[in-house]
Order: sequence, then C-alpha cells, then structure tokens
Amino acid sequence: MNKHLEQLIDLSTVDKEIDAFEPQIEEANYKLETILATQASLITQIELLQNEIKDEQVKKSKNELHLAELSAKLEENSKKSADVKTEREMKSLQLEEEIAKEQVTFANEEIERLDKLISAKEEKVAELESEMAEINANLETIKAEVDKKLAVIDGERQKVFAKKEQLVAQMNQKGLAFYQKIRRWAKNTTAVPVKHQACMGCYMAINDKTYSEVIKGEEITNCPHCGRLLYIEPVTEDEASA
Repeated sequence: MNKHLEQLIDLSTVDKEIDAFEPQIEEANYKLETILATQASLITQIELLQNEIKDEQVKKSKNELHLAELSAKLEENSKKSADVKTEREMKSLQLEEEIAKEQVTFANEEIERLDKLISAKEEKVAELESEMAEINANLETIKAEVDKKLAVIDGERQKVFAKKEQLVAQMNQKGLAFYQKIRRWAKNTTAVPVKHQACMGCYMAINDKTYSEVIKGEEITNCPHCGRLLYIEPVTEDEASA
C-alpha cells in the first residue's frame, strides 16, 4: 500500500480514537451535571416559595391591620349607639356595623386561608431544604469520583495525542492538508474501506477503474461520489481461510 495512504488511514484511525473520548467524558460528567442541575432547580424552587411566603405574610399583615381597624370601628360605633337620638341615625349606625362585621368575617377567613397557605409552603421549603442537604452531603463524593474517572480518561487521551503528534511529524504536509480538508466535513469517515465495490462512506458503487486503483493501493484514491479516501481492509487469517 502507498506509504502516504497508509499514514492517512492510520491518522484517521487515531482521530477516531481521540473523538471516542468525548462520549466517555460526557458520560463521566453526566452524574455530576445531573446532581448540579437538581441542586440549581431546588435553589430556584426554594427561593420562589420563600418569596411567595413573604408576599403572603405581607397580605396577612394587611388583613390583620384592617381587622384591628374594624374592631376599633365597631367599638366606637358601640359607644356612639348610646348617644343616638333619631331612627335615621340608628339605621345608619346599624348599616355601618353590618358592613364592618362582614369585613371582619372576610378578613378572618382571608387570614385563615393565608395561614394555611404559608404553612403548606413552609413545609414544602423544609422538604426541599432536606433534599438540598442530602445533595450537598453527596456532592463532594460524586465530584471526587468524576475527577478520578476524568483523570484516567485524560491519561489515555494524552497517549493517543502523543501517537497522533508522532504520526503527523512523519507525514507529508501536503497530504496532511488534503486529509484535514476532507475531515472538516467527513469527520470520522474521512478514510473509509471499500466493500462489495462500494464506498462505505456514501454507500455508492464505484466504477471498475476506481476499484482497481483502490485494490492496488499505489496511489491515494478518492470516492468519485463523495470525495472520501478509499482503501481495502486487510484480509484476516480467519477471513482468508473462510
């Protein structure tokens, strides 16, 4: 096989190995990212509930203030009733008292409703804070596990990078530039084998002339349809005996 073609195929294989580390890194980070996302969600929920509790406490305070004002008004009306001289004044005072009592009832009901709401939300906050405490307790352990996995992956990746640097240093720069141009769009299918006289990148059949050139392996051959580098995979002993 053409030396330059062999180097390009080797480079393609090494690039695939390098790219294969990305899903490993993502998988290692997934558990940590999930727990951090859960933590952020809990913080947001707690803050939202706490703000709602504050708003409801303000509403409750306003109702309590209004209730105190109404109680004072009813007490004042009770004193005024002793000084009423006409039926018209009496009816007016009774009407004011009825309206005030209705408002007192509404204020008491609203305070009771807000108390229940505040209590339920405080229970939910306590629940979420308990979840948060559990997450915080496990976070350092998970971080240490992830860091350990990433360190192993990085060590392996550095070895592959070193192999690539060594290979690139031996390559013809013109051929390397040609390879990189194809790799920009073809990614890990820059160099593909030919099987059953078809390119395994675009799966299109290639003509006899191109196929013959690929079999010889004397020159770098591109797929006439997609432009990928083509080669014939070496036959293993098992395949040959079969």
